[in-house]
Amino acid sequence: MEISDSNSTEPIGTKIFNDQMSGAILMERPNVSWDNIVGLDSAKKTLIEGVVLPLKYPDLFTGKRRPWQGILLYGPPGTGKSDLIKAAATEAANTSFFNVSSRKISSKWSDGEKLLQTLFSTAREHKHSIIFFDEVDALCGSCSEFESSRRIKTEFLIQMGGDNRNVLVVGATNTPWMLDPATRKRFEKRICIPLPEASDRSEIFKIQLGNAVHSLTDEDFTELGKRTNRFSGYDISVVVKEALMKPVKKVQTATHFRKIQGACNKDPSLTVNDLLTPCSSEAQGAIEMCWADVPKDKLFETKVSMGDMLESLASCKPTLAECDLRKLEEFTRDFVAPL
Repeated sequence: MEISDSNSTEPIGTKIFNDQMSGAILMERPNVSWDNIVGLDSAKKTLIEGVVLPLKYPDLFTGKRRPWQGILLYGPPGTGKSDLIKAAATEAANTSFFNVSSRKISSKWSDGEKLLQTLFSTAREHKHSIIFFDEVDALCGSCSEFESSRRIKTEFLIQMGGDNRNVLVVGATNTPWMLDPATRKRFEKRICIPLPEASDRSEIFKIQLGNAVHSLTDEDFTELGKRTNRFSGYDISVVVKEALMKPVKKVQTATHFRKIQGACNKDPSLTVNDLLTPCSSEAQGAIEMCWADVPKDKLFETKVSMGDMLESLASCKPTLAECDLRKLEEFTRDFVAPL
């Protein structure tokens, strides 16, 4: 018999389970476009084939021609694995999308087996469902330290082997070599999501800068792409974020400012001559003052420069180690057919 909370009619055990469910599993309606993802054309085509087309043209996938029921997206961290499956789910209209935190389900504080049973049961009730397990290696790693972890992995394999005709299970991992053979077997289609090429890295720099004021040229972006070998999209976002802070730091540390002409901050259609920008003490028209003395509507936004980018790049390193890159290459060679 379950004990109830004095302030609620819901049994405490049920409430705890529901809290675990909502913390580990998010049912959402993704809104990610393929255009938001730079490059990865082969992966996009494979996901359209395996996710979108079976839902749009179900008559094509009858008899022996059946859509994939398990897809593994693997590759370095920060390469867009989550965005790819969300883009596919966005295009696959009328599909229920379950975003699952594998680490929370496998936590020793959660009832992982019951969570998985409820998840798959709920997904099967919908006309079409995609269950996305992020960091699936945390759920199905080859080295299970606790008995509870082994039971959760066993339950996962049982559920994936069940009647999932309208359910697609997608797993994402940065360390596919951690998955045991039984788990690899369940993910019959495996797609490598690689690090971006130089041209794609250049484009990612542009996207990450967005509408920020900068002085970079196309040649600068090309050079940045060449200089960031082994950088993921996430790594580039860190470089840009650091570079965007350079003008802020210049304002913060400046001891002198000078007046310049520019668009009025209150009304950009007007040109004013009293905007203030950081400068050296020897600069013509330098006024000794600190940032606290500058009125908020008089600060001139300094452009992010190529120098800022290079300075930021010098202090940032790629996430992926050479040894992990070799492991990914070995996994691809041993377990994945070329696209």
